[in-house]
Amino acid sequence: MGLDRQKKEEKKQEEEKKQEEKEIKRKERKKPKKRRTIGVKKIAEEWEIWDEKEEAEKLEEDAKKMVLEHFHK
Repeated sequence: MGLDRQKKEEKKQEEEKKQEEKEIKRKERKKPKKRRTIGVKKIAEEWEIWDEKEEAEKLEEDAKKMVLEHFHK
């Protein structure tokens, strides 16, 4: 009977170890999603900045069209 208990205990430890490994793998799979989200946010912020710069340049060009070239400086 001692061998049966030992085998059961070893099997139980193996199952616990497998469960822990599965949990670690599951957590590792979640990490890249957070990084992607951060990356997407950075890209969105860059586009907003780019849009603002483009808008400012367009407004400056429109203003130059309204003012005589003599006063452009």
